[in-house]
Amino acid sequence: MTEIVTERLVLRHFVETDRQAVVEIETDPETNRHTSRPSDAATVHVTFDSWLEHWARFGYGYLAVRERGPDSAAGADVIGMTGVRNREFRGEKVLNLAYRFRPSAWGKGYAIEAARAALRWAEREIPAIPVLISVSVTNAPSLRVVEKLGFEDYVEEVGEDGTVSRHFRR
Repeated sequence: MTEIVTERLVLRHFVETDRQAVVEIETDPETNRHTSRPSDAATVHVTFDSWLEHWARFGYGYLAVRERGPDSAAGADVIGMTGVRNREFRGEKVLNLAYRFRPSAWGKGYAIEAARAALRWAEREIPAIPVLISVSVTNAPSLRVVEKLGFEDYVEEVGEDGTVSRHFRR
């Protein structure tokens, strides 16, 4: 995979120069309003390393998202992330679809546009593995994204920390 280009966005695999942008996004209190345990910078560095390792091992994973424009430099213009990554859910291998964006990118429909493009890619390129998405029941905007992406079936469960999540699959 090189890039996925949508009407307004470019999705590409993460590279080392995206690390600081990911730390900023993942540690921003606003992006963690529905997260029971927000990540600190050290945890995000470990997480980012795991994303890079996943790409190296499987040839797919989470994607950096930037707005389309003439400058394609990595890092500074990353507004969010989306993509799929291997996960085990109730004993089954699934692809976890994720998305998270800087608050400055909220309200523009970017999550739907980016996640839809990543989902289409995954269903075309890795059709044997079902796609799952997990969302906190308190995250109404994310639940609307899930609905618009066409996910219907779900299982609701309480996590170890007492949070309730819905797990949708296609």
